[in-house]
Amino acid sequence: MSLSGERAPLRVAMIGYGFMGAAHSVGWRQAPRMFDLPRAVEMTVVVGRNADAVASAAEKWGWAESATDWREIVGRDDIDIVDIVTPGDSHAEIAIAALEAGKHVLCEKPLANTVAEAEAMAEAAERARARGIRSMVGFTYRRVPAVTLLRDMIAEGAVGTVQQVRAAYRQDWLVDPGMPLAWRLQKEHAGSGALGDIGAHIIDMTQFVTGLGVERVSGTIDTIVTERPLPADGSMGLSKGASAGEKGAVTVDDVAIFTGRLANGALVSFEATRFATGRKNALTIEVSGDRGALAFDLEDLNSLRFYDRTAPEGRQGFTQVLVTEPQHPYVSAWWPAGHMLGYEHGFSHQVVDLVTAIDAGTDPHPSFDEGLSVQRVLDAVERSSENDSAWTGVAAGVPVALSEGA
Repeated sequence: MSLSGERAPLRVAMIGYGFMGAAHSVGWRQAPRMFDLPRAVEMTVVVGRNADAVASAAEKWGWAESATDWREIVGRDDIDIVDIVTPGDSHAEIAIAALEAGKHVLCEKPLANTVAEAEAMAEAAERARARGIRSMVGFTYRRVPAVTLLRDMIAEGAVGTVQQVRAAYRQDWLVDPGMPLAWRLQKEHAGSGALGDIGAHIIDMTQFVTGLGVERVSGTIDTIVTERPLPADGSMGLSKGASAGEKGAVTVDDVAIFTGRLANGALVSFEATRFATGRKNALTIEVSGDRGALAFDLEDLNSLRFYDRTAPEGRQGFTQVLVTEPQHPYVSAWWPAGHMLGYEHGFSHQVVDLVTAIDAGTDPHPSFDEGLSVQRVLDAVERSSENDSAWTGVAAGVPVALSEGA
């Protein structure tokens, strides 16, 4: 597809190169080829601590160069966007430095490891916004076409008044006690476990599709396997490798189960777990209202289930909506109707929305304020669990336009 040649390209530096680095790289490569972006994009440099490994990643994923010092890269004049895909313990430092250097920032979720860090990031984003610098959080599941359509249908009144939501994210990659101690299992790096890693997704998705914030929570978090083998090679990845023969402490939660109260009074049940045996990547959400219901399952990500209570009684029932038509969100740039999209496509849609917003001089969504709103819910769940699951208020913050944008 043709790209605008009248404006300078946006030059991207990606900090980090692991699992999310690969996914973001696919997004940066594919979006300019499948969509008519208002600005060209250049994959300028990828940054990591291991020179050989990051050089290999640059060659594999199509980055023009690699580097090991993110501070130097953030200060370069030939960088316009900084994409942060590092563990959560470095998000705040990198994002604030990039924003202060005048770079647009895309930061993976959750926004930070603590509310204090997230607040500092949101404040830096607000200061940068006054200078035309944009920032966005990578809650990529918003950009699965079926999820965006679900949001649109709720906004149009398809389910009527939202009365109840059931949201869950279930995985099983930690059921094996021999799985090594990855960085995601260490609080100093990850902030929290299943709660922050995958629970953040279902909190954001609930707020996104309903347009309603979570105001109070009652929850319990638990760690099922408290010690795990240290990897023999010192790596901190997600694959099961050789063990060093020693064990280290798991300092985050394995499972989080909590109830939330939305701004309109509706109840939400949340479950985030890495111990759901047999569930590989099962993110589900079902929104029930007085006129109908909508349901989505990431393991069937090209469709929605819709129940219309206004239909004649003898014809009511959940129906499948195949979200592959050109009028559906993002789909027209891809394949003919019925030709499925996959996990990686959301990362291309993320690039489309960010580049479009930067070019238009508008604020992309989810903003750092929206990321902060999720962080405050995560914090409230932890405080509730520490207080015998007592109902706990989510700290009030800057009003967030949860129903605007994708």
